[in-house]
Amino acid sequence: MAILLVTHSKDNDAPLAVARALEARGERVYRLDTDFFPTGLQLSLDEGGGGRLSGPEGVLDLAEVSALWYRRNATGAAIPKTLDEQLRRPSVEESRRLLFGMMAALGVFQLDALEQVRRAEHKPLQLTLARALGLEVPRTLMTNDPTAVRAFAASCPGGVVTKMMSSFAVYSEEGREQVVFTTPLSARQLEDLEGLDLCPMTFQERLPKALELRVTVVGERVMAAAIDSQALPGAREDWRREGAALIDAWRPYTLPEPIQARVLRLMDALGLNYGAFDFVVTPEGRHVFLEVNPVGEFMWLMRHPGLPIHEALADVLCGRVARRTAPS
Repeated sequence: MAILLVTHSKDNDAPLAVARALEARGERVYRLDTDFFPTGLQLSLDEGGGGRLSGPEGVLDLAEVSALWYRRNATGAAIPKTLDEQLRRPSVEESRRLLFGMMAALGVFQLDALEQVRRAEHKPLQLTLARALGLEVPRTLMTNDPTAVRAFAASCPGGVVTKMMSSFAVYSEEGREQVVFTTPLSARQLEDLEGLDLCPMTFQERLPKALELRVTVVGERVMAAAIDSQALPGAREDWRREGAALIDAWRPYTLPEPIQARVLRLMDALGLNYGAFDFVVTPEGRHVFLEVNPVGEFMWLMRHPGLPIHEALADVLCGRVARRTAPS
């Protein structure tokens, strides 16, 4: 039997760490780098869901797959960019459909199934469920209506921040990456919101911060780390702006039991076995839920402050601990 790891060749060392943890448990691991498909990896699939993979990792009979970890996707990345776009686009799409179709047809445990990941990524759903389960959430407005934004801002005496529901970067003419971070909205910016007719945005009340938390949940295991984002001026609204400078400042954090229980209930509601949660801890000690990323990064937390996330993932994948099923 084998455990299938689905990622891409430019991923960091997280898949390698999980693979080593699985091998230490006596498991065979097959890594599927999606950017090698279809140009450098062959996949055959029959009407019964059987078939085989053949690529840099060798040959894998799909009947041998016992579990699957879906982490990253770059299907079709190596299809030549010089190919006519009318041909390249359907080539990428057909490749993606075959690869994801294979994952759906395997009939094995997946961490996590693509349909659960896609559902869990919806930020409005996350906030609604979190609030219903008793987690505190910030006052939030998602809209493309400037009038609604101004009314919302007027009702938030502590100010408003704006953010995007998706993660992306904008590149300058020089090719320099400019990530869109959480940003406070000034009075002047409130007067100039006409760009909303091209792209809706998320607006939230501005929260005072004592700490920011990254809470990683794997199965029933909850592992939390804290950062003093107020230590650097550039990190006060979004710690990611100074992520490299703060990388070794993360410390283990004990999440209060009531918050931990609600986090696990939210994982149940979303049908996830893996989730990377973001929280703000206010100066008076309130824990405010911001979001959960169903495929969020964790590699830096294995180094600072040394959370054994890879070990927890290996335990779930090889069935040593309880697995969460999709909600009915």
